[in-house]
Amino acid sequence: MIIMDSKAQLTVDIIAKVAEGKITIVNAAKLLNRSRRTIERYLKKYQKVGIQFVVHQNSGRSPANKISDAVKRAVQALIKEKYFDVNLAHLRELLEDNEQIQVKRETLRSWAHEIHHVKRAKRRRTQVRKRRERMESPGLMLQMDGSPHRWFGDKKSCLIAIIDDATSEIHAEFFKSETSLSCLKVLRDFIAQKGVFKVLYVDKAGIFGGPKRCNFSQVQRACKELGIEIIFANSPQGKGRVERSFDTFQDRLIPELRLNDIDDMDSANRYLQGTFIPQFWDKNIKVMARNDTAEFTAIPEHINLNDVCVVKEYRKIRNDHTFSYGNKLYLIESPLKCSIAKQRIEIRTQDSKGFTAYFAGRCLVVSEVIEPTKPTMFDLDIQKKLDVLTLADELDNVSEAARISGVSRDTIYRLRRIIKEQGTEGLKRQITKDLYHKNRADKTLEKKVVELSLDNPHLGRGQISRQIKKVYKIDISATGVRNIWVREQMQTIGLRLQKSNFISTVG
Repeated sequence: MIIMDSKAQLTVDIIAKVAEGKITIVNAAKLLNRSRRTIERYLKKYQKVGIQFVVHQNSGRSPANKISDAVKRAVQALIKEKYFDVNLAHLRELLEDNEQIQVKRETLRSWAHEIHHVKRAKRRRTQVRKRRERMESPGLMLQMDGSPHRWFGDKKSCLIAIIDDATSEIHAEFFKSETSLSCLKVLRDFIAQKGVFKVLYVDKAGIFGGPKRCNFSQVQRACKELGIEIIFANSPQGKGRVERSFDTFQDRLIPELRLNDIDDMDSANRYLQGTFIPQFWDKNIKVMARNDTAEFTAIPEHINLNDVCVVKEYRKIRNDHTFSYGNKLYLIESPLKCSIAKQRIEIRTQDSKGFTAYFAGRCLVVSEVIEPTKPTMFDLDIQKKLDVLTLADELDNVSEAARISGVSRDTIYRLRRIIKEQGTEGLKRQITKDLYHKNRADKTLEKKVVELSLDNPHLGRGQISRQIKKVYKIDISATGVRNIWVREQMQTIGLRLQKSNFISTVG
């Protein structure tokens, strides 16, 4: 019995296609990221021993020249603590001269990469790029990316698209931003329509499992469960098919959305998927593949796309069968035959509205635990004033109530008037007004500060304060000027220049 992972299965599948004449050796080398000589060697061994060619003869053996882990840990500790700012060539010399440790250059480079201590060149030469031929069959490789742009309306949105490299068949959808949920939704919709493909070609963004998020990417986890291999492009030109599609969308789709008075996301998605793609893209951009046989495979019966293309997180169950998620506490109400305390529970999220909890593949019924909340500052102040009014009513003597509570009689009469006219909400508004506007400058002074700041955007807050005092004979501190700038969103020179230009244009 031969146990293979998804990468080995992909290699066997591609080499089998090469043996059948369905894929050329050149494209197989690009698809597997191997040289032509390696593909020829794979093909020769496949014809001789079958699928056993993917199992290396040295698998399970330790190299004869392997350096001990103690030396590796010692070198990495030296890099972190002593030689953290040394390049690799210099580091090798210092290790040999000062520490009497001889390590080969590539071994040392790999050790430094593991702990992210590699000094890279500041400048790199422009790479020579050559045209890459399309894949022979649909379903061999798909490209996926997102494009944030002002597609419709006044706000930016993100168009996420997935395109077949062989035929340019595309599926796209608008979202508020490029998130794991949005990418998983596009992936799920395409697979549900066409089937499971072989390779997904993406950039090195963390959402797809790039260097910044190589250990907890939801898209990478979903692709692994579906048996889809992910290839990362080293440049935008590498996945030019999807990059150029966004140019076409920005050139043609934006005017059409404007001409059809579409300014909301739901209408834009309906027009994109129901009108633009079928009537323009499929007729003008989509091409025929060189090989009509599609490489899409049916979704296995034991796999449910709704259970795979979701965001999965894990929480530990407490002794009282509760767990926390999203700063809230939840209780497991499902009947259980035994305790599952200290176990991990799986949280699945398909949209921003809610989540479902699973344990051992079983959906659990949970409910939120409502904890008593502490009274806010506003509630305490309102209650304090209501207590003063209650004391005055019970004693039927405003002077005595003022003496006991420590407030003036005028305050009690004013609170009675507010309660009579506006109710308790009037007390809340009075507190807000006293709290946030007690020391605020009057509107006339604020207007003068704004006008002087826009006329002289290069002046700082201290200079504006001195100019106000000199011209208008009014004292205002530099902090007061800055507070006005913050309220008017003009606290930087750029913002003041932008607002000044806008006012002059409107005027």
